[in-house]
Amino acid sequence: MASSHILLLLILSTFLKLATSGSIGVNYGRVGNNLPPPEKVVTLLKSQGINRVKVYDTDPVVLTALSNTNIKVTVDLPNEFLRTAALKKSFALNWVNQNIVLYHPHTQIEAIAVGNEVFADPKNTTGYLVPAMRNIHQALIKFNLHSNIKISSPVALSALQNSYPSSSGSFRPELIKPVFEPMFQFLRQTGSYLMVNAYPFFAYESNSDVISLDYALFRPNAGVADSGNGLRYFNLFDAQIDAVFAAVAAVGYDDIPVVVTETGWPSKGDGSEIGASVENAAAYNGNLVRRVLMGGGTPLRPKAKLTVFLFALFNENNKDGPDSERNYGLFYPNREKVYDVPFNLEGLKDYRDKQSPAVGGMAGGQVRVSRPINGSRSGSRSGLWCVASDVGEERLQMALDFACGEGGADCRPIQPGATCYDPNTLEAHASFAFNSYFQKMGRAAGSCYFGGAAHTVTQPPKFGKCELPNGY
Repeated sequence: MASSHILLLLILSTFLKLATSGSIGVNYGRVGNNLPPPEKVVTLLKSQGINRVKVYDTDPVVLTALSNTNIKVTVDLPNEFLRTAALKKSFALNWVNQNIVLYHPHTQIEAIAVGNEVFADPKNTTGYLVPAMRNIHQALIKFNLHSNIKISSPVALSALQNSYPSSSGSFRPELIKPVFEPMFQFLRQTGSYLMVNAYPFFAYESNSDVISLDYALFRPNAGVADSGNGLRYFNLFDAQIDAVFAAVAAVGYDDIPVVVTETGWPSKGDGSEIGASVENAAAYNGNLVRRVLMGGGTPLRPKAKLTVFLFALFNENNKDGPDSERNYGLFYPNREKVYDVPFNLEGLKDYRDKQSPAVGGMAGGQVRVSRPINGSRSGSRSGLWCVASDVGEERLQMALDFACGEGGADCRPIQPGATCYDPNTLEAHASFAFNSYFQKMGRAAGSCYFGGAAHTVTQPPKFGKCELPNGY
């Protein structure tokens, strides 16, 4: 299959030029006693082409090490400071002066996360969140930094009252009036975005009897239809994000962008943590990165440009909780990779994922399930067809041209007057060409992607009298 690898790389290289790619960053946590010093961490980040990082405080040594590196930084105002920042404008002004002004712009601070998962904080600091955000923003105005640095606050999915199906996404009622409405008004006024922490691992671990592992790891699967919005979802991550989009829209702020400030998959867990393994972590993060960098948003927001921060840079041995909490790292403390994953377009060109590829186009999944998923596992690859995704006419036409040209698909049946010319639609012709290549390559992993313009299905689609073949 050497020739198929060459063609796959050609496809990947071609479509990297077509897509409006998203951005990948990493969370740099330091809850460990064996982690490398910040200056060596910066060397690691630069060697991997990582140009975005999020930290959980404003440690002077870390911010100094990140200066003059062209790495964009999101810093954190810890939860324990929320009350004081909310009640005392002088504290907010001093905090910004000491922790932002002192380093920016040599350290490219692009955002401040005011608190982290505040609604899940047992110390109940929820009421102080929005006032603290406003006071920090006023401090930025005084130093004329408000146009360069965004303010938001990472929200856990536990803030959702409903999340399945995605179209029914809604926030917990007790949080809407006192917190979310004023927060979204603030985000809109300041041109900022909502920070969201999303972990498909938790949903899969709790519902592995009804959620397909393929579905959680972006592998080919039959997908799940959302009867509320008419969309079909093919992975868990996108549906979690679409549930958030739906919840934001339900409050009346559907123009607020979303940045995923945390997501990841553990490479190790205890006996009860189903799905925690190196293989699954590599598949999740690798396929997610491919999905983000190849461009395209979610089924509900197909034009959204996704920014995603992977959790986390290192395994952190002093974290509390189950084994998984100490094994989310992409790297061991000695800076060796736990598994291979690209972080940018250049790395993606040479990346060969050993797992099944991310399903392109209309991807998604469910967050919480209350009933079985129809067709949740694809099983054998012998019952798969490759069809076009809803990515817009321009991307679909370029994908079709590539498939019938360099890709070597047999496109004779879709020429005028041929057996599969009718229906004469771009979707039908592209599906035939994509499937031709997919079947010719023996349905190999990666041969139904076309830069996110195609995905697999398990039922043979028909376009008029032309049925797509399964097998050559």
